[in-house]
Amino acid sequence: MDQLSAHLDRGWDLAQKGDASGASACAKRALELDPHSPEVHNLLGYTAALSGDSEEALEHYRQAIALDETYLEAMLNAAEVLMHPLGEWDEAVDLCDDALEYAETKEEIADCLLLRVDALLGKGDVEEAKRCMARLPEPPFDNSSYVFLIGRAFYELGESDKALPYIEEAVRVEGTHADAHYYLGLLRDDAGDVRGAVEAFLRARALDITKPPAAWAPSPDTFAQLVRGVITGLDALLARWVRDADVFIVDVPGAELVVDGVDPRAMVIVDARAEGEPESGAAAHTRLFIYQRNVERGAGSIAALEAELASALEREITAVFLDRESITPSEKHSLN
Repeated sequence: MDQLSAHLDRGWDLAQKGDASGASACAKRALELDPHSPEVHNLLGYTAALSGDSEEALEHYRQAIALDETYLEAMLNAAEVLMHPLGEWDEAVDLCDDALEYAETKEEIADCLLLRVDALLGKGDVEEAKRCMARLPEPPFDNSSYVFLIGRAFYELGESDKALPYIEEAVRVEGTHADAHYYLGLLRDDAGDVRGAVEAFLRARALDITKPPAAWAPSPDTFAQLVRGVITGLDALLARWVRDADVFIVDVPGAELVVDGVDPRAMVIVDARAEGEPESGAAAHTRLFIYQRNVERGAGSIAALEAELASALEREITAVFLDRESITPSEKHSLN
């Protein structure tokens, strides 16, 4: 094995273990040996994405594609970054279409089409996403991960009946697949199987907390500062409900909350322990729970963390307080 290949292999091994800095160091040593290697730029892009630097990742992926216009892996990696966290859905769709021109195996075609479905859903084009799903190659695939990915795509398209057998098979094949257990919980919950949903959600939660934080994840103290900044920066209409709230930051919701029906991947929970307007003093009894690991999962990068938390807070405050304000007095009485 030559020196360049050795650095690349070592870098990918470290990247798969979540060691972004170690993988980046290997990639940079490889870059010194061959600055025009598309494989090196692809690895540099992957390590940058792993560290939460989406813009740098995209720059390297584009360089890899410029050096090799048939580089399918770099195209798909770039499409993923364009979707999450950048939200550039149209550009991601175009890149998936480009990649399809070079896809040869069933797995490569499935990769392109499934990413294209995600991008189409991101831009709200459900009908085109369904047409895209119809183009998927028939199973089986060499890699069992496609079973889950197809099931998840069907669920996101609102086709639960089609999703269920795939998700159940994914759980059966890989019992430690946290996402598969989570989607199984969603499917069971939709079907009215409360106990089955709780069991699946508890399993997903148990698997989630065994995973290390993302390489770019802030320390608890830094995250707490970010939380305070986001709360301070909320729109005044929203901030008045939580400005005096007691704030608690933990990794994920407790198991007892999941049993009581809380989503194990909830980012924010507002516990309003009293009724009334903030001026009456009721807001002092509000408790705000922030789940750091879930916010990080939703954000996907350090750059998107603040916006993701702000969005989650806005949704929760609106659901708990503002939606209540539209209820008539007689309806409020019936709820109390």
